[in-house]
Amino acid sequence: MHPETLLGDVVALPPGRRVATGEGDGGPGPLWLSDGPAPFGAWGRIRAAHARTGLWPLLLEPLEGDTGFRPWASGELFLAGPSGPAGHDPAAVLARWWEDRVAVDEDEDPLSAEERLAVTAPYGAAWPGLAPARTPVEDPDRLAEEHAEVLLSFGTDARLGLVEAGSGAEALAASGWTGPANHADTGRIAAVVADWERRFGARVFAVGFDTLRLSVAAPPATLEEALPVAAEHFAFCPDNVWQGQVEDLAAYAGHLVGSDLWTFWWD
Repeated sequence: MHPETLLGDVVALPPGRRVATGEGDGGPGPLWLSDGPAPFGAWGRIRAAHARTGLWPLLLEPLEGDTGFRPWASGELFLAGPSGPAGHDPAAVLARWWEDRVAVDEDEDPLSAEERLAVTAPYGAAWPGLAPARTPVEDPDRLAEEHAEVLLSFGTDARLGLVEAGSGAEALAASGWTGPANHADTGRIAAVVADWERRFGARVFAVGFDTLRLSVAAPPATLEEALPVAAEHFAFCPDNVWQGQVEDLAAYAGHLVGSDLWTFWWD
């Protein structure tokens, strides 16, 4: 991959390099990483050229408090581990994860069965199925660009990453990101995100060591619409609820109504 050649005069890239992966001979992997902070405006211009170049831009954030810019600059990227997103049915993936999240381990779980099921009220242990697709209320790509610029305006340390991938969801797996490695295969994560791209106009614009930021052009408009979306979020990333200072799924759903930014973090 030679991003400077592919992008031509679309954007003047800052100094950067292809990152060696943590597998095989440690040769250059598919991720190009800037040496310094991502420049303003680059994300949107590169994404707009995606159909021609095949490059998907990512704002890459390091592990909080880490000076080595893990996992990106440290090469903690593994291409052989995760399966491809195309090999997974997102509905089946979420249903299986839901079953795992609501299961009670009587020996280790600090919550009783009743307390555990109260967290997923009003559904309890019953998987509600996928939320219906919604029509975007604004242009998904323009919204993603706006969120990328807002993130950079906060003075983040995010660097620019480039990956040859068909979409932001595919870029998660193609980059070698292991993400929530202790929770889920990145290929399955990417399959669910790809489905959100289709159903909710979601776009991946920023990724961290164990975090993920999506813009959402078709968010739920009412609490009734938000509840099954909240169930998907819980199956996808239960720490959003367990660590999110909300009492239950219904309270979490309230935060999703009209929200065009979905952020996930895995503890």
